Amino acid sequence: MNNNEYVLRVRNLDVQYHTDAGTVYVNNQVSFNLKPGERLGLVGESGSGKSTLALAILGMIKPPGRIGGGEIWLEDTDLVKQPEETIRQVRGRQISMVPQGAMNSLNPVTRIKDQLTDGMVDHDLELSKSEMARMVKEALEAVELAPRVAQMYPHELSGGMKQRACIAIAIAMHPKVIIADEPTSALDVVTQRQVMQTIGRLQDRLGSAVILIGHDMGLMAQFVDRVAVMYVGKLVELGTVRTHLPSLCTLIHKC
Repeated sequence: MNNNEYVLRVRNLDVQYHTDAGTVYVNNQVSFNLKPGERLGLVGESGSGKSTLALAILGMIKPPGRIGGGEIWLEDTDLVKQPEETIRQVRGRQISMVPQGAMNSLNPVTRIKDQLTDGMVDHDLELSKSEMARMVKEALEAVELAPRVAQMYPHELSGGMKQRACIAIAIAMHPKVIIADEPTSALDVVTQRQVMQTIGRLQDRLGSAVILIGHDMGLMAQFVDRVAVMYVGKLVELGTVRTHLPSLCTLIHKC
């Protein structure tokens, strides 16, 4: 497969934090490819650099952190070399994120519809009010929330509904890559399954690639195509669930 057939290519990525004690490499020479429609699981112990990698892809590394080297290609564009305004336009529209603790990321004093349309306005999509209302309705229906939820505040929603609202915000502009950072944390088992089914259904509908960050290996085995294992900032293993993690296949009776 040539490079044009990948939606995302990360090459030898270094993310560094400069401290009084010296330079800390939070991501160290990380490389991987992501195909359109693919599901990649990113696993590793706490502090291994998973969330930092997601933030680097989104161009959200802030001082004292910096990208010290490497490339992040979104199709034909190396995001590392782009100015902040270009990255801002990419963020949310072409690459979106369902953040860790997503239920707490909603603005408590703003209606759901306004939190959905904020990104559309910020990205200068030049949509009319009726067009934005249609996109809000479509995004909510895509995550199986009733249109009336648009008029509600976060405190009026259950935990599962809040999580679905966050997913609706992430997919509202039909991004090419969706990064989900532990999207089922703090949810009960039934709601976890419903949320993952929602993400999978949306991915199929949009043709987006998904990077799923988490610790739940059983969830990874059931949802992703490939798994990348991170350890102290390095990507130490990358392969399919079936060939590289046979114990997970056994867990869900796929072997």
